Amino acid sequence: MGDHMGGWSLTVALCTMVVQARAGASRAQRREREQERKRFSALEREKGVKRERGEEPNGDEARTDKKELGVNKRERMGSYGILGEEEVIKGVRRRMEMERKRETAVAGLGGSRKEPEEKDVNSDVLVHVRADLFVNARSWERVRVALSTPGPLKLQCRHLRVEEISVSNIKTMLGLLPRQVLLGVDVRYSSLGVAGLAELLPLLSTFPALNSLRLHYCNLDFRRDQPGQEEALRDLSVGLAKLQELRRLSLTALRLPGQLRVLLSSLPQPLEILELPYLSLTPTDLAYLSCSHHASKLQQLDLSENHLDENTLPSIRRLLSQASGSLQHLSLSGCGLTDGLLGLLLPSVGGCWALKSLALALNPLSMAGLMDLVRMAVRMQSLRHLLYPNPLEDYQPGLPDLPSSAQLLDWPLDEATDINTTSSHLNRVLIDSGRCDLFLTCDLLNYDKDLVD
Repeated sequence: MGDHMGGWSLTVALCTMVVQARAGASRAQRREREQERKRFSALEREKGVKRERGEEPNGDEARTDKKELGVNKRERMGSYGILGEEEVIKGVRRRMEMERKRETAVAGLGGSRKEPEEKDVNSDVLVHVRADLFVNARSWERVRVALSTPGPLKLQCRHLRVEEISVSNIKTMLGLLPRQVLLGVDVRYSSLGVAGLAELLPLLSTFPALNSLRLHYCNLDFRRDQPGQEEALRDLSVGLAKLQELRRLSLTALRLPGQLRVLLSSLPQPLEILELPYLSLTPTDLAYLSCSHHASKLQQLDLSENHLDENTLPSIRRLLSQASGSLQHLSLSGCGLTDGLLGLLLPSVGGCWALKSLALALNPLSMAGLMDLVRMAVRMQSLRHLLYPNPLEDYQPGLPDLPSSAQLLDWPLDEATDINTTSSHLNRVLIDSGRCDLFLTCDLLNYDKDLVD
C-alpha cells in the first residue's frame, strides 16, 4: 500500500505520539493516586463517624479494618515514596539478591552481562517501537525529546537519516539511541568537514550492528595547504577501522582526490556496497580499488560522474574482472564513455555473470555504440534492467564533439527526430534474442535499480 506521508512527516508524527503516550500515562497515574487517596479518606471518615456514634466494631470487623488500613497505608506510602527505614533496607537487600541470582543464571548459561542501559529497562515501557527516522533542523528538537522521554512507548532507530544538522547535534542524537538496534546512518547536506566526520566515527563504532554509512554533500574537502588536514585524515582512517560490521559505504561529492586508499584500506571487512559518485577519482584511486580486498566481494558499485579515459580503463577492467562473480548492480553513468571506450569495456562488463542492473546514462554514445551495448546486454542472462543513454543523433544540433554529462542532461532533444524510432530498434534486438525479461529504459529520473529485486 502506498503511503502518502513522507519520511519526515512520519518521523514527526511518531515522535509526537511517543511524547503524548508519556503524558497520558502520567495523567493515568495521577488519577489512580487521587482515587486511592479518596478511598483512604472515605475509610478514615467512616471510622471517625463510628467513633463519634460510640459504635465498636466486633473482633472480625476490627481485624479486617486494621488489615485494610494497614494495606492501604503501605500502598499510599509506597505511592508517595515514603517508606520506613527497615522497609527500605529490606527492599534494597531483596533487589540485590535478585540481581545476584540473575547474574549467576546468565554465567551458568555461558552468557555475558548485558550493557547497563539494557538491564536498566524502564518498567513503564509497554511497547518498543523500531523505526527509520528522518531528521532535519526543523524536527531535531522534537526527535530529541521523544528519544529522551521515558514512558509506555520506547523509540528505537534502525536507520537514521539526518539533513542540515550540525556535528554537535548529530553527536547528541547518537548518544540517545539504543546501541543494539541501529543499522545505518545517512548524513546529507551537513557541513561536517574531515575533522567533524573524525569526531563522529568513534561514536558510530559503539553501535555493534552498524553496517551502513552514507555521506552525501557533507563538505569533506581535503586540501593539503590547510593546517591539520593530514592529521584529520589519519583520524578518519583510524575511526573507519573501528567500524567492524560496515558493509556499505556511500560517499557523494566529497572532494578527496587521491585519498581512496587511506579511507578504504583501514576497513577491517570487505565492503559489499560501494557508491562513489561525483568523487573526482584519480587513476591512482581506481588502481588501488581494483587491487583492494573489497574488489572480489562487491555486490553494488557506483562510479557515476567520475571521468574515465584510456589511463583509467585498465584499472576498471581489472576491477570488473575481480568482481565478476559477485557484482549485481553497476552504474557508470556520466563517465564520458565514447563508442571506442565502451567497445573496449564491454567484454569486461559482459563477464560479470551475476549482474542484474546496468546504468550507462549520460554517456556520449552514437546509435551504433548503443546498438552494440544492447546486443551485449541480451547475452547476459542475469541482466534485468539496462539504463541506456539517448544517442547523440536524438539531440538538437550544436552539441560539442565530446559533450559532458551536464550538457547531455540539459541539451534539448530534437523534436524532428522520432524518439520512438530508437526504442523500436532496441526492442527489435530484444525480440530477436527472445529476451522478454530484460527491461530497457532511458528515463534517468524514474530509474530504480532496486526494482530488480
